[in-house]
Amino acid sequence: MPQHKNKTFATALAFLLGGLGAHRFYLKGSVDRIGLLHLCSVPAAGLVYGIGHAPNPFYVLLPLIVSWIAGFVEALVFGLMPDEKWDARYNAGSGRTSHSHWFVILLVVITMLVGTTALIATISRLFDLLYTGGAYG
Repeated sequence: MPQHKNKTFATALAFLLGGLGAHRFYLKGSVDRIGLLHLCSVPAAGLVYGIGHAPNPFYVLLPLIVSWIAGFVEALVFGLMPDEKWDARYNAGSGRTSHSHWFVILLVVITMLVGTTALIATISRLFDLLYTGGAYG
């Protein structure tokens, strides 16, 4: 019998450790390709630092930032998915049904606040570096 996957826990993992793919490994196991892609953002940041000639710290962190923003989007998708659809996708054959409570909605609201702030700040900083050479910071 497959293990029952908790929707609230998966949403919290995507919010807190989504940039490292922890939610993907929880849901799909240790050989999930998307989870491994999230995890590869760490060495990608190291490569940008190692290959670049005194790169701007923003460019070094950009692979990690993109991975975290993708984790925020996945947290929103998980949190807003109806329980019936969640059970059909991740809990088929577990013999249990999911019953989300208010905490998953709180996670969705916090994810929206943090995720949109991170996305807007990333776009702003990227445009500042690309179009003004970093004149505004």
